[in-house]
Amino acid sequence: MLQSIEGTYKDGKVELTELPSDVLESRVIVTFLEPKNPLQHSQIMTFGMFSGKNQSTEDDFGIAEFHGDREDYLDWSK
Repeated sequence: MLQSIEGTYKDGKVELTELPSDVLESRVIVTFLEPKNPLQHSQIMTFGMFSGKNQSTEDDFGIAEFHGDREDYLDWSK
């Protein structure tokens, strides 16, 4: 039976966050994951981020605004 348990590698040692169940001795495979990047950029589109020949205008952003769907029968005016 395969088990996956999270842990950390530091100073040549692997520290598991929990002990595996029903395992006294076993071969293991250790996979090093990419470190979590705390400085991930926001995924919000901003003015000019996809600039090319034609620059976006305020009117372009106004056209793209969501004003509700008629089919959902919800009051989006509030």
